[in-house]
Amino acid sequence: MRPYALLVLAGFRQQSAYRLAALAGLVANTTFGFLKVAILLATVEAAGGELNGYDAGSMAAYIWISQGLLGSVNLFGRTEVAERIRTGDVVVDFLRPLDVQGAAVATEVGRNLFALLPRGIPSVLVGALVVGMTMPTSPLPYALGLVSVLLGITVSVTTVYLVAATGFWLVETRGVQILYMVVSGFLAGLFVPISLFPAPLLALASATPFPSMLQYPVDVLSGRVEGVAALGLVAAQVAWLVATAALGHVLTRRGRHKLEVQGG
Repeated sequence: MRPYALLVLAGFRQQSAYRLAALAGLVANTTFGFLKVAILLATVEAAGGELNGYDAGSMAAYIWISQGLLGSVNLFGRTEVAERIRTGDVVVDFLRPLDVQGAAVATEVGRNLFALLPRGIPSVLVGALVVGMTMPTSPLPYALGLVSVLLGITVSVTTVYLVAATGFWLVETRGVQILYMVVSGFLAGLFVPISLFPAPLLALASATPFPSMLQYPVDVLSGRVEGVAALGLVAAQVAWLVATAALGHVLTRRGRHKLEVQGG
């Protein structure tokens, strides 16, 4: 496991070089956060101060934590390994004494973890100071929430790896990436909490890994879901992590036999 831990650290350090981009991301996060605050808090107020379990404080917590995670959870479908598959450079990765999927996931997780420092945490602090939010008063939700956040980031990376792995057959995956971006943000709970969905749409979202990337970490960290229910959400995240990683392993093995470079 040591080489993969070093790759996580390398990805973290690599992303830390783009400090101006991180600042731009923070500005974007907070700007759209205020827009969501204006819309969703008005919706809560119009509903009489409570909307399907959300009051103004819990809705604000949902908004700012989800905005804080936006830079770390890959809902856009883009990843470096997709380009390496398209160009054929991935053949070099197959010659290295590391698992291609494991190395790609570890590096991407490291990059995404860095985004929590200049984008994620400051976004939440801005929201807490300017708007206010309801957060837990005991330490357990925060500890379990950190585990859930790490799982959410990793699930997003292993799922995006599946998008990249289709390149072994499609070569150009931009269309798949766009489809992923459209579907993932909606079903992950980026725009509104998935608990506000109609029952059939909620069931559909729950049958995908997308809520495990964003909605579940927000629910656990904000304390909206506690106790056994919170453990159930974390268990669902673990299950999706295992499932997406296993499917990625299968696609990588089959893609290795399918891969053609320069027509050879």
